[in-house]
Amino acid sequence: MTEDKKKFHTLLFDLDGTLTDPKLGITRCVQYALQKFGIEEPDLDQLVPFIGPPLLESFHEFYGIDGQQALEAAAAYRERFDRIGLFENQIYPGIKEMLSHLKSVGKRLAVASSKPTVYVEKILQYFDISEYFDVIVGSELNHTRTKKEEVLEEVLRQLCQDPKNVHDGIVMTGDRKFDILGARSFGLVSVGVSFGYAAPGELEEAGADYIVDSVAELEELLLK
Repeated sequence: MTEDKKKFHTLLFDLDGTLTDPKLGITRCVQYALQKFGIEEPDLDQLVPFIGPPLLESFHEFYGIDGQQALEAAAAYRERFDRIGLFENQIYPGIKEMLSHLKSVGKRLAVASSKPTVYVEKILQYFDISEYFDVIVGSELNHTRTKKEEVLEEVLRQLCQDPKNVHDGIVMTGDRKFDILGARSFGLVSVGVSFGYAAPGELEEAGADYIVDSVAELEELLLK
């Protein structure tokens, strides 16, 4: 893929670990949920893998909590997240300015997150950046549309009408393998940001077309 022959006109962004740093809120809410099952995890760094993948899958993969118990864990997580964890979050420096610049030069912007849409919208409003996005799509509160491919399909449906007939120039930017693999499943250009929560080598192994190390570098790439 030669960047000089591609014009990036539609830019999709993951939220957690890409536009904002949600570590404190997510890990504290997971910690709170685990306590309901008698599991004490004092080290929040051990809970960082919960940033990115769907919540039910993470409770199963990392703590063996499935079925009804996983639903109860997710409910406990949201109990704290809705009141407190939502705002234990920081926008990465330079993100707002980047979005404003991209929008001012005519790019179409969208958010594609596995977090429930209602939370995505609240976070974007909290950081005063919701105005930059033409489309905002997340998962549903009933734990459907949680996979990144499902989220992207809905984003592309809203942007392009036909998600199976995607043209060049649409870019997905994210910090985890789920974002890269989701983008590849639709033939989108994929950009990984190394300042998020990917494990070492994760973005490369997933096959990211580009990997950037800063917001400034990301902006420069997306302006092409």
